[in-house]
Amino acid sequence: MPATDFDTERTYEEERFSTVPVFRSDRMKVVLGYFEPGQFIPVHAPGSDVAICVRSGRGVVREGDAEHDVEPGDVVVVPADVARGVRAADEDRLEALLVTAPPPTDEEHEPVREGLQRDVFDP
Repeated sequence: MPATDFDTERTYEEERFSTVPVFRSDRMKVVLGYFEPGQFIPVHAPGSDVAICVRSGRGVVREGDAEHDVEPGDVVVVPADVARGVRAADEDRLEALLVTAPPPTDEEHEPVREGLQRDVFDP
């Protein structure tokens, strides 16, 4: 059984958010996400459900047209095929557990790569 914790895996990058894989199968992907202030996962709509549990910091989780302000202890679940994105507040680092089921395909993550390249949260 994979086991770790946020403190052991903590990795921040200046250019973009960082993730640390915890577990992956054909049915589920679990990562720890670390965001410097203002960093984000661009809005995209893969064919997988996602559960986001905020461990520390503050930010916003986009779910379709809604934006949820989040803080430690909050959990947001976004169903498959609904646009979603995560952005840390401008003044706070954000740490979150992200669980997707099933794991998104490489093709479904193309909007994420494009948004990061263009530095746009909502491409």
